[in-house]
Amino acid sequence: MALEIQSEDPADPEITALLNVHLAFMNSLSPPESVHALDVEALRASNITFWTVRDQDALIGCVALKELDGSHGEIKSMHTSQSKRGQGIAQSILEHLISEAKSRGYKRLSLETGNIEAFYPAHRLYRRNGFVSCEPFADYKPDSFSICMTREL
Repeated sequence: MALEIQSEDPADPEITALLNVHLAFMNSLSPPESVHALDVEALRASNITFWTVRDQDALIGCVALKELDGSHGEIKSMHTSQSKRGQGIAQSILEHLISEAKSRGYKRLSLETGNIEAFYPAHRLYRRNGFVSCEPFADYKPDSFSICMTREL
């Protein structure tokens, strides 16, 4: 598998379709007030960089990095197509994101994700990569459907 991770516009129709699958999945698992996934317009904000993941031109995933401040970034909208899960793609995406955050001079990288069984594979991925549970950061509030994690860089 020859993965290409590249910056692209989330408003591209093919990418929007993938993001809609991601949003539908998030909304199927958590109550609306606990879903913090971003829509296409939010992903186009000036403090967010959005990347796609392609395998021989086939769109198979995406991720975004939101700058919270000059030393702290947040992982947003990390998604791998259902048919490609379990193949190490999320690990490759996360390695790319950590490298990018370090190159920007961030001291910390954080995320919010679901806190039910469907999200446990993501928890394991993040923990394997040095992330630990933390208190809510940025605008997040305590929520039984969410877990916040962070990693020093």
